[in-house]
Amino acid sequence: MSFKSFAFAGAALLVSSITTAQTLNVYTYDSFSSDWGPGPKIKANFEAQCDCELNFVALDSSVGILSRVQLEGEASEADVLLGLDLNVMEAAKKSGLLAEHGVDTSAVTTPGGWDDKLFVPFDQGYFAFIYNSETLATPPTSLQEVVENPNLKVIYQDPRTSTPGLGLLLWMKSVYGDQAADAWEQLASHTVTVTKGWYDGYSLFLKGEADVVLSYTTSPAYHIVAEGEDKYQAALASEGFYPQIEVAAMLKNAPNKALAEQFMQFILAPGFQNEVATGNWMYPVVSDVAPLPEAFLAQPQPTKVLTLDAKEVAKNRQAWVNEWLEATTR
Repeated sequence: MSFKSFAFAGAALLVSSITTAQTLNVYTYDSFSSDWGPGPKIKANFEAQCDCELNFVALDSSVGILSRVQLEGEASEADVLLGLDLNVMEAAKKSGLLAEHGVDTSAVTTPGGWDDKLFVPFDQGYFAFIYNSETLATPPTSLQEVVENPNLKVIYQDPRTSTPGLGLLLWMKSVYGDQAADAWEQLASHTVTVTKGWYDGYSLFLKGEADVVLSYTTSPAYHIVAEGEDKYQAALASEGFYPQIEVAAMLKNAPNKALAEQFMQFILAPGFQNEVATGNWMYPVVSDVAPLPEAFLAQPQPTKVLTLDAKEVAKNRQAWVNEWLEATTR
């Protein structure tokens, strides 16, 4: 073989190895895959062991992730959905598009443990209203105070398009029950705006447009660790906090099923879990992780956790959204 032929054959082999490299498509929300989210480090950690490319497809929320794959159906190019949460799990199950993950979740530390064949949790936290302690002398200590104080300027997110917004919808329902419509009307009277997503609402709050904004109990930890700023605090909730547990699931028709199974196992490994706290600013779901920054340990820990049954949420979610919409547009 001539040198030229040898070089050509080598180049062809290189091209072949490049073109046959497998790609794992993971649908997630935009802040997870952003440069400032945990996505880039998790991508690098997984690619170091999978001999593949991890491709994040960024969507706007857990609601958006589910809507996208429901629209695409069995023809979806997604292998894994990363970023669904407790409040849409039942709807995701009913889609019939998900496969059993086969992951041992016995080490998961979510409240009550974890036993679900379709979903693997990857982080957890609690919804809360965040305030600036330098501009709000008397912060609320309950959800009721946020709702019923007419002098408190509030920003929250739309429950139709935002994971925190949906969380607030269920938090309100768990506290107010049949009186939720009246509570929404009260809140609307001193709401600055309802934003499509978390980022827009939180950005307006940071610009001083509101006294409180819907976010997470761990949000102040970001400001402490990343900015050295401790003026942002999570308001207490005497009625109890409403939890968020974010989960991943793999699709039955995943184009790269073996890679999808490998990634589902990886979710509970240190290469993923160690990036949760200071990447997604939530709590990891296993204890075998790097020590949490002290800023996390200083955040409010709920003495009471409020939850609604997943089947009840799935059955009534649209009716509750309609209730919210009618009450806030009167």
